[in-house]
Amino acid sequence: MKTLMDVQELQDRMTSGAQTLLLDVRWALGDPHGHEHYRAAHIPGAVYVDMETQLCAPGGPGLGRHPLPAADTLQEAARQWGLNDGDTVVAYDESGNLAAARLWWLLRDAGFPSVCLLDGGLTAWRAAGFDVEGGEERHCVGSVRLSAGHMPVVSIPDLLEPADRGLLLDARAGERYRGESEPVDPQAGHIPGAVSAPTVDNLRNDRRFRPPEELRRRFGALGADRGPVAVYCGSGITAAHEIAALDIAGIDASLFPGSWSQWSTTAGLPVATGA
Repeated sequence: MKTLMDVQELQDRMTSGAQTLLLDVRWALGDPHGHEHYRAAHIPGAVYVDMETQLCAPGGPGLGRHPLPAADTLQEAARQWGLNDGDTVVAYDESGNLAAARLWWLLRDAGFPSVCLLDGGLTAWRAAGFDVEGGEERHCVGSVRLSAGHMPVVSIPDLLEPADRGLLLDARAGERYRGESEPVDPQAGHIPGAVSAPTVDNLRNDRRFRPPEELRRRFGALGADRGPVAVYCGSGITAAHEIAALDIAGIDASLFPGSWSQWSTTAGLPVATGA
């Protein structure tokens, strides 16, 4: 399935009654009120997804802040959302899909390919003049069957072999990559050999993804068209957004789930700073 759906296509699906499950994944570091934002206004029929409890396992030293959830945990959460085999999932947030892409990646990894991101998210939906509603949505419990391991990942041992890993992209803000600031993790800097590719540069000013040809030029200039590509961020969440952008550009990429929060808290690993 294509990575993106535009708001008019979603509206048409809703009008026609096509089998669609809308999932609202509003979450951001420093803003624990995603559920409150959802209750205030969401796309009609959308179910709220909790990032911390449903899309992540508990973090800890050497694990990172947001480890991937176990397959049975994700399956149980997906059934609570009302997901069934044969549904089309449309995920969105209000930050250019920086959070929703985690759900997109997880469902694809779980062998559920009929999932896409609403391009521009709630911002684009409202800009188009479509209705929103408040309160809470609940669907009948679903019966979807999920299994992990359908998307490529890399681990610390893989990244310690630079000759084999190919291009490693750091999706965090440039100042975090350079080690000029680190607002969350205990150590600043980046994985040696990684190339800075901030996730926000995947988006236009209206929070929609850049067109495929622009993304191909962007990633091609970084060397993503010359071999294997892996991506990390702070804790493995926004790196999924970079993988979605690469997918739009026609480039496959692996995720380093633990990302900087795992690398920087694992004893003995090298750290680089500067550009």
